[in-house]
Amino acid sequence: MNLMPLASALCGMAIVMCLAPLALHVCARRKWLVRSTDLHHTHQGQIPRLGGLLLVVAFVILELVIALVFPEKRAGTAGRNVVVLSSLAMFALGFWDDIRPLGARNKLIGQILIAAGVYVLGVSITQFKIPFTGEIIDLGPWGAVLTILWLVGLTNLINLIDGADGLAGGICLMLMLLIAFVGHQHGNFELLAAGMAGALLGFLWFNFPPARLYLGDGGAYFLGFQIGLFSLANSHKGTVIAALVAPLFVLALPIVDTGLAILRRGLRGLPVWRPDRQHIHHRLIQMGFSRRKTVVSLYAVTLVFLGMGFLAYWSRGGLVPLLLGASVVLMLYLAGKLKFSRDWFSIGRVMGNSLGMRRQVQYALSLVRWLELEGTRQPSLELLWSDFVFAAQKLGFHSVKLSLEDGTRSWQRGAPMPDSLSISYILKGGRLGVLEVSASPCPAPDDLTGQPGSRQAACDGRVCPCVCNPQVFEIISELLAEGWTRAATAWATEFQGTLRFEGQKPLEPAPRRNPGLALTLTLRN
Repeated sequence: MNLMPLASALCGMAIVMCLAPLALHVCARRKWLVRSTDLHHTHQGQIPRLGGLLLVVAFVILELVIALVFPEKRAGTAGRNVVVLSSLAMFALGFWDDIRPLGARNKLIGQILIAAGVYVLGVSITQFKIPFTGEIIDLGPWGAVLTILWLVGLTNLINLIDGADGLAGGICLMLMLLIAFVGHQHGNFELLAAGMAGALLGFLWFNFPPARLYLGDGGAYFLGFQIGLFSLANSHKGTVIAALVAPLFVLALPIVDTGLAILRRGLRGLPVWRPDRQHIHHRLIQMGFSRRKTVVSLYAVTLVFLGMGFLAYWSRGGLVPLLLGASVVLMLYLAGKLKFSRDWFSIGRVMGNSLGMRRQVQYALSLVRWLELEGTRQPSLELLWSDFVFAAQKLGFHSVKLSLEDGTRSWQRGAPMPDSLSISYILKGGRLGVLEVSASPCPAPDDLTGQPGSRQAACDGRVCPCVCNPQVFEIISELLAEGWTRAATAWATEFQGTLRFEGQKPLEPAPRRNPGLALTLTLRN
């Protein structure tokens, strides 16, 4: 019996278990790699995003040990150096974003460039073998497109599911076990994949709810890209299609979740890559599941799909149609058991609601952009607050309140109503203030007459459409908070000031009118 994969797994686990306490101690003292909570995050407190670095250290040590102890195994694996170096490059891209956010566009460009480099250096999909006939099709230039889509897609898929403590790490652990099994059959990356499975097991000791350590974008990018690379290496350029299909079964739940997120954001007019709190794990928590119960439940479902992945590979793709049918049946059964998922089957209503709020979302996004630009123009924070109040008025909010370390500013339209919606945001851990917003319910349709007390009279024609619908309120209020975050950050950067009202007299928000344009020409001979 070959015990080397087990020894490699124990080695990887030991490395992470030994380094993690030291990393936590250093981060606690130095405040390294601790990013403030963003609007879409549900966790409390500041947790180091250092898990990816620990996994990279384990990865490098494992590769060095394999090179020293089993040089013949390393030499017999084609493209090994490409896999190692490109994995480290993808980690560096994500780690850079952990230190200084790069923006979605810059990250995507970086991912495409790294994946394109992998294709050029020979780790790629160049052929496709039809499972039932055995016919091999040369993909030609389409091989480059498929390779880049595969690597970039898996990289972002793992990053997108890294929204609940232990979720991404646990799913990647299952994937590494599957890849180690496939690698054992083909002689590719068996020991390294087994070692990474052990490292992930050690990481989960610190990442399982309540988490003390996070993967960060660096760790999520590193794992997703590495899983994609291992799958490509085991597929022998696409001739062993089962090696590519098997991991997709393990990722069935994340793929469905991500597909729904992209559809949801696209219909509502939100940027596709903008994070939100509508993923399956968020909805389970909103239903009352604890964080641990949420993660364990998703583990259990993924274990079923892991079994399907093993069957897909064992059958060399022959059982894939049957397994796909079983996957669909299982998904529909689970969706029927969850109350929030029943809305998915009301396609007409869901699309109507999403398209109905699209114009409001687009308008809010334009105001967010305007506020960010105002942050570079307004010389005082009081004037920037006046701009923010104007944006809140235009979006239909009833009141806003901002608390900074030296004071509070608030604005309110009329008396509050008992059934108003309200929410509070702690912006960047409190550094940009605590923002509270509320919206009053809309009047009944027969109230819209223009008489005193009607919607037009109450808001002077500026609060249309209102944001009293809970779904609309959640999205628009988050966009408004994002607008202040961007504007305040831009203001602090442009004027190198601290976010303080500095005892200035609060300014009344001035009405926005189109100023006249006066032009004086002086002609000289």
